[in-house]
Amino acid sequence: MPTPVIQYDPVMHKILVVEDEVDIAELISFNLKRAGYPTEVAHDGAEGLQAILTQRPDLVILDLMLPSMDGFQILKEMQRDPRSSSIPVMMLTAKGQTDDRIRGLESGADDYLTKPFSPKELLLRIQAILKRNTPTPGSVVYSFGPFRFDKNNLSFYVHEKPVDLTATEFKLFLYLCQRAGQPQDRNDLLKAIWGYNDDVHSRTLDTHMKRLRQKLGESSALIETVRGIGYQVREIE
Repeated sequence: MPTPVIQYDPVMHKILVVEDEVDIAELISFNLKRAGYPTEVAHDGAEGLQAILTQRPDLVILDLMLPSMDGFQILKEMQRDPRSSSIPVMMLTAKGQTDDRIRGLESGADDYLTKPFSPKELLLRIQAILKRNTPTPGSVVYSFGPFRFDKNNLSFYVHEKPVDLTATEFKLFLYLCQRAGQPQDRNDLLKAIWGYNDDVHSRTLDTHMKRLRQKLGESSALIETVRGIGYQVREIE
């Protein structure tokens, strides 16, 4: 059965695939181009990083095991460089390597896909990531306590000082703040932010919450873990 084409406008959404296995890279590239996404491929880690910094793609699909420079090193360098720190990353990892997935998420990846994978799922994940990273038209600002969210350009401030959040962290924390005082179920959060809600991916949520708390510093005390349910942001009196 042919892979269905995802109905999503990919105009200007350039995707870079960094994958050393030629057959996998060709499979990904074929499906992305078929769905209408301009796609480039790099088969080497150093080559991939250079392409990220010069081409500034809208999304990077990143393998972990690469020659010359592995995916973790690339993620680290991307976070350091202002040219690439805001580019979303979907990492590829071998099935069952939970530690690698967690490490990749903690290093800054927005999502992960395990090998072997379904081309349909790949396109759905890409669609979800790009939607999360698409600014809201018009200047829309939401404030809660010491936090200010500018949904127009996905900028976030604590006590009027800018804090660099990824688009996923931004959407996750905004979702919680808009529902302050209401415990949010883990599966509901996964569905609302990532587009899926199965227990296999629950560690994705935990890892992003860990990163978010680290970035918020003392203000992270407002985020509470609700045992047996999920998370909530405490109401501010």
